[in-house]
Amino acid sequence: MGEDAPDGLSRASLTALRGAEFVIGASRHLGLLPEIEAEQIVWPVPFADGIARLLALRGRRVVALASGDPFWFGAGSSIARHLEPGEWAALPGVSTFSLVAARMGWPLERTECFGLHAAPMERLRPALAGGVRMIVLLRDGAAVQDLGTYLVGAGFDASQLSVFEAVGGPRERRVDVSVSDLFDKDFAHPVCAAVEVQGAGAVLPLASGRADDWFESDGQMTKRPVRALTLSALAPRLFEHLWDIGGGSGSIGIEWLLAHPSLSATVIEPRADRVGRITQNAARLGVDRLKVVEGMAPEALAGLAPPDVVFVGGGLTAELLHWLEAKLPAGTRIVANAVTLESEAMLSAAQQRIGGDLLRIELAQSAPLGTRRGWKASYPVVQWSVTL
Repeated sequence: MGEDAPDGLSRASLTALRGAEFVIGASRHLGLLPEIEAEQIVWPVPFADGIARLLALRGRRVVALASGDPFWFGAGSSIARHLEPGEWAALPGVSTFSLVAARMGWPLERTECFGLHAAPMERLRPALAGGVRMIVLLRDGAAVQDLGTYLVGAGFDASQLSVFEAVGGPRERRVDVSVSDLFDKDFAHPVCAAVEVQGAGAVLPLASGRADDWFESDGQMTKRPVRALTLSALAPRLFEHLWDIGGGSGSIGIEWLLAHPSLSATVIEPRADRVGRITQNAARLGVDRLKVVEGMAPEALAGLAPPDVVFVGGGLTAELLHWLEAKLPAGTRIVANAVTLESEAMLSAAQQRIGGDLLRIELAQSAPLGTRRGWKASYPVVQWSVTL
């Protein structure tokens, strides 16, 4: 429950406060409370220590304070998952997003909303395009400059910001500023920014099969046209988990995650240098939730969260295919790509054994041919897809 202003407390919130034995919250929240008899506890840093302090009071009447709506980039879900149904009740207030959208006159359903209290600025990357409006919750005043630096580095240096301090409370302040004029100003926590994105920065496409230059690579990468066909075969569905075996640059796992925030993925890659590159690619494109495991399949697969879908792009062996067939449950989807004659033979044998579809992908691009142009063919790719 909670608001930044005491006169914004609902009747239900006031009733809960007056019946509480303990009230725990940030010092700024406690300082806004009316006179109450409950013992007041300052929520400690780091945040997890506060949860331990709260759980130590289990069975008592406790009120935990949070700004606005605690279940929208707030503390609500972090607390509730430690408690049983019936042990707690939430009394949400108006969210910071709603308050800022109302100040700006923006339709909230068409505004991108981000909570970056403890997340990197790169989370913004998929949404950066001219004309986009976003509301960004930030860790502290210094993070406003971090946001400006990130926008400039991404090529969106013409963006306009409205920075809000303590929105909804008695200390509320608004500063309208362009990115270029941002860096000589100071801001105080709690702070958020409403951003109108403008500039000539590169825009990440929405369709699968992004250009190869979005990914750092040593050359071991599923190239754009084949990647688009592979993502189509993988066919991500809400809440599914992917194993990307033989990650290379991580492009398949990254594009899988870009399809929807509910998706998850684990990349398995045997080379340490590629593991680092995959992690950097994922972070730069805003999907730092990608899990990267260094190791050789199938040995490295033991103990991993089970997949709904498996992609084999590297390290294809008959042993791996038999392991997947034996260990994974019915309904798991597998897509594997092969380039060599030997790996083609493995996929052909697998299809004969358990079914599925084989697709041969042959691509050619125009290239100089003497004084003219001709078609330069790539190695054909054979793709096997099956549902166990």
